[in-house]
Order: sequence, then C-alpha cells, then structure tokens
Amino acid sequence: MTSVAMAPTAENPLLQAWLTPHETPPFEAIRPEHFLPAFEQAFADHAAEVAAITHDPAMPDFANTIVALERAGRLLNKVSAVFYDLVSAHSSPELLAIDSEVSLRQARHWNPILMNAVLFGRIALLYQRRAELKLTPEQMRLLERTYTRFHRAGAGLEDAAKTRMAAINERLAQLGTTFSHHLLGDEQAWSLELGEADRGGLPESFIAAAEAAAAERDLPGKAVVTLSRSSVEPFLKESSRRDLREKVFKAFIARGDNGNDNDNNATIVEILALREESARLLGYPTYAAYRLEDSMARTPQAVRDLLERVWRPALAHTLADRDALQELVAEEGGNFALAPWDWRYYAEKLRQRRADFDDAAIKPYLALDNMIAAAFDCATRLFGITFSERKDIPVWHPDVRVWEVKDATGKHKALFYGDYFARPSKRSGAWMTSLRDQQTLDGEVTPLIVNVMNFSKGAEGQPALLSPDDARTLFHEFGHALHGMLSNVTYPSLSGTSVFTDFVELPSQLYEHWQEQPQVLRQFARHYQTGEPLPDDLLQRFLAARKFGQGFATVEFVSSALLDLEFHSQPAEASRDVRAFEQRELEKIGMPAEIVLRHRPTQFGHIFSGDHYASGYYSYMWSEVMDADAFGAFEEAGDIFDPTVAKRLHDDIYSSGGSREPDEAYIAFRGRKPEPDALLRGRGLLDTDTPEAA
Repeated sequence: MTSVAMAPTAENPLLQAWLTPHETPPFEAIRPEHFLPAFEQAFADHAAEVAAITHDPAMPDFANTIVALERAGRLLNKVSAVFYDLVSAHSSPELLAIDSEVSLRQARHWNPILMNAVLFGRIALLYQRRAELKLTPEQMRLLERTYTRFHRAGAGLEDAAKTRMAAINERLAQLGTTFSHHLLGDEQAWSLELGEADRGGLPESFIAAAEAAAAERDLPGKAVVTLSRSSVEPFLKESSRRDLREKVFKAFIARGDNGNDNDNNATIVEILALREESARLLGYPTYAAYRLEDSMARTPQAVRDLLERVWRPALAHTLADRDALQELVAEEGGNFALAPWDWRYYAEKLRQRRADFDDAAIKPYLALDNMIAAAFDCATRLFGITFSERKDIPVWHPDVRVWEVKDATGKHKALFYGDYFARPSKRSGAWMTSLRDQQTLDGEVTPLIVNVMNFSKGAEGQPALLSPDDARTLFHEFGHALHGMLSNVTYPSLSGTSVFTDFVELPSQLYEHWQEQPQVLRQFARHYQTGEPLPDDLLQRFLAARKFGQGFATVEFVSSALLDLEFHSQPAEASRDVRAFEQRELEKIGMPAEIVLRHRPTQFGHIFSGDHYASGYYSYMWSEVMDADAFGAFEEAGDIFDPTVAKRLHDDIYSSGGSREPDEAYIAFRGRKPEPDALLRGRGLLDTDTPEAA
C-alpha cells in the first residue's frame, strides 16, 4: 500500500456533489490523499450495482441488463477520469505511488466483473436472441459491443483459465504502470545545460524555450535541452554542434534502456510473455491475432500488407535522400559518415536548398494563440460550433485554459480544456482525453474534453511559436477533441472516441488537412511582432516543401509499426533479448543505419504503458488511408468548408461515436470505400513521384 494518508470521506471533494460551473472537477480542492478512499467507495458502489444486475430474478432484457450496466460505475468513471488526467498531465511522487496501487486495484475490481459467468449468461442470452428484441441500431450496436467485450475478456472460459487470466491481468496492469513510471523517471532525470558556446545555430525562439524549460526545473537564468520531443527534435535540426547533437540524440533514444532503476527491458519481456499466454487462453495463436480480430483490419496479415506496401516506396525515397545528405556533408568538408544525430540537421539544409524553405522562417507566423484560433474557426465553419474562453472553471495547473463550446443555436455543447506546455510533471507526447463523456441515457450529459501537448514556452512576455509539426499536432489532437465534443449518442460506452483503434485516428488525422490550407494560413498565420500575414511567397514555399522528408518520416513510423506487429506475432521467447530482437527485425526490413525507430521498445508507451495500441500502432496509417481519401470529398466539392459535405462528416463520423460499424460510417460519409493510393499520393510516395519530391 502507498504511504499517502487517506482523508475522511466527509471532507473528500471526489465524493461530494460538484457545485462548480457545469459540475466540473474542483481541482483546487482535490489532494492526493483524497483518491484512495474515493476509489474504495467507487469500487464498492460499482460492485454492488453489478451484483444487483447479476442476481436480478427477472428474465434478462435489454433494460435490466445492458442498460443497467451502462448506468453502473458512474462514481468510478468520475474518480478515474480526474485521477488519470493528473497522473499524465501533472503528476507528483504521491500520485505516482497511488497510481501503482490503483492499477492493481482496478484489475482486481474488473476481473470478477468481466469474467462473471452468470452475468455473461444474461448478456449471451440477449445476444443470441438479438434479432427478436426489436432494438434500434444504436441499441443493437451496444448489445453487440457488450457481448464482445465480455467474451474477449474471458467470461466464457473454464474456472481454472479464468483464475489464470485474472492473475495475468493484474500483473499486466502493474507492468504497464511500471513502464510509464520508468519512462517518466528517465525523462525527468536528464537535461543538458546550454552555455554560450553551446548555442551555435539555435534560433532565439529555441533559446527562449530552453530558458523557460530551465525555469520549470528551478534553474532560473539557465537554458536547457530536455528529453521532450518538442525540445529534442528542433535541437537536432538546428544545432551546429555535432557533439551536442550526438549527446542529446543518444540520451533521447536511450530512455528506459540505461540499465538503471528505470530500465524497461525486463518489463517488456514479461509483458509480451503474459500477453501471449492470455491470447492462447482465449484460443488465439498470437496476441496480434487476438487484438486485431476486433478491429477494422481483422488480421495481422492485413496490417502487414498495408505496412509493407508503404514501406517499399518510402525506403527507396529515404535511401535517395540519405545519399544526398551524405553528399552535403562532404560538400561542407565533413570527414564523417552521416549518423542518426546528423539526419535532421542536414535534411533541413537540403530542404532549404531544394524548396527554399526552413521552419525557422515560418515559426514567427505560427503563434500558439493564432493556431488555436485557426482550429476553432475551422470547427465553426464546418460544424457551426463556437468557442468562448472561461476563467471561472477550475484547472489542474495555471497554464491550463478552458473554453465553453456552444452549438449553432447558442446552446451549451461542451467544455474544452487546453494544456499546451511541457513541464517536468507531464509525460511526453500529445493526447486527447475526457473528464466526462457525452451521453443522453438519463438526461443530457455534456462532455468535458481535454487536449494535452508539450509545446515549448516563449520568452518572458512573448508568445509560444510553433513549428509546422507542432501546428499539425495541435490540429490533430483537436480533431480527437471534436470527436468527443460533437458526440451525439445515448449510451456512454458508445460515446465519442469509443471506436476501433484503427478508426479513432480518422477524425484527428482528417482535421490536420485544414491546418495547411492556404485560406486558413492566410487568415491566421500572422507575424507575432508585426501582425503581418504570412507572405505569399513564403506560403507557397511552405506548401511546396510539405512532402519533403516524407520518406524519412514514413520509414521512422512504419518501422515502429512493424516492430510492434512482430513483438505480438512471434513467440514471446523470440524477444527475450529486446535489443537483439529490435536489431534483428530492423535488419530484416533493411532499416537504414542512419535512422532510428520513432519509438524504440523501451520508450514505446503506445504499446507497453497499457495495451490500447498493442498490435495497433499501425492504426495511424490505416486511418490515414481514410483521411487522405475523406478530405478528397471537400476538394471534389470545390470548397474545403462545403456545408453538404461537412454535414455528412458531422453526422456520419464526428457525432456518431461508436454507434455504428466503422466501415458503414465511412461509406455513409464518402459513398464508397477509401481509395488506398490516396495515402501514398498524399505522402508523395507513389512510384510516379521523384525522390526529390519526397
């Protein structure tokens, strides 16, 4: 047990009605010691609710079983949402200690529910009789998803197998938490202080961000590079100090792989062995086969076919770029072979030469507030929703901002929280989550949607300036946020982003397209000092340069997705030496020595800090096939805000949540299945494209 003291229930804000605007979490009143007693109460309440459903003497029907399960666990959902938001976005040693305890308790709570034979019997009876029940399409979808969830959790197993499955689930919960804590520990422990002689090539905007990062670490007056991707990647692109690029790069790719207390190698080995065992208990040959059965892809081979189709042209373009970069090194008098810590630096030089464009030229026009305004404006023009900032909503950190979202009639629709800046208490990356999901089961419940980023702050009194990649990330996560905010379903289990993993990235990746549209940039890309709009010649050079480096980016991603698939397709015994397995698989696909995986195994939180993306990292690319094709509907209409197409997008994709099959939802929007070559065309990787265009 954690050593954190437990507060009396009567004083616990998590167990009281929230009298805040829109019943939002009162973060200023919530302390670490409130969580364990709140979870205790929530687990007890939920267990009692499920027991009442299980032992209901009435014959099972949709209302007393499926709907009753939807109503159960509201306190647990409420407490969990607040807790996991804080653990990810504003952690502390106390919260991390509680997280280790809660992850185990969550598994011990859910195992007997999801493997309850009597409860599953009620659900299975309804599932078998579903054609007779006269259900609405949404009700039928909920019944099917509920049955699938329990079946795939092992509710139909024999008792001995259930016991073993429960033990596996408990251990996996602990290991996932351990993995994420190790990764955060390595990220927090390392930084590189930049003296005056260490700043060659670095623009003022980077130095300002490095100074802000130092201030966050109680190093006023200093400037530091951290292991946040938003710090590392621009440093590797801009620093002229090759020795420091090497130092930063090696620290970045060694996270979780340092042989210290935060090493994740043994954790990965155990996770993979337990996942394999759980899949076999359920009758699947591999964990990948188990996970992908309940996805759009359906099979590991379908995933492999997509990834290999993209890999071949991406690799060809990348090798051509590698040779060009090596020539550039030689041209500058460099007597060394191109290394991974050189790639971004020389690629930026090559891009400047070929496309007459570099990120530093456009960053002054991509102020954070302007890009937020652009994301909001596109949503207003597409879906009729409006945004107004609220200062009266409690938040978990002073940097967090909140906006009220209203529909076209002025009716309250949602609250949107934006937490944009990197800090030591926040895990790396960018994500969307929710503090409350939309539903109308018992009255209208409006959502509380969160976007979390790790952008670098600007200098004191200056705005944060985004790179094109940062701006794209902002739109990406806001696309997820729209999926949550526009949700219009009855049942909480089908709300918002509760869809297949390889469909969930469609709304987010599709929304990225608007960020790079000329009419959007002309309106919102304005110089942070002068207010002047983005010059047309710079805009055209930016648009022309978009496909530059897509070979590198694709190789970096696809190699990670293939490794994820192999980790979960091959026998766990094959990966007992994680580093050797990684090297062997990269050699198999011909990975260039000058490029490293976007996520090396020991820092691959997508697949090891939990199982949401395990065997599913490919989902971003699967969804990209759809998003590239989907944006074509607007292009064909001749208007990127065409109201007819936008209404279909709203009704069939963004608002429908998980209430229908993804294939059905996509075809309803587009009128057909996606056209696969749209992905390769969008990345400039079709065979007809030249390497220079990549």
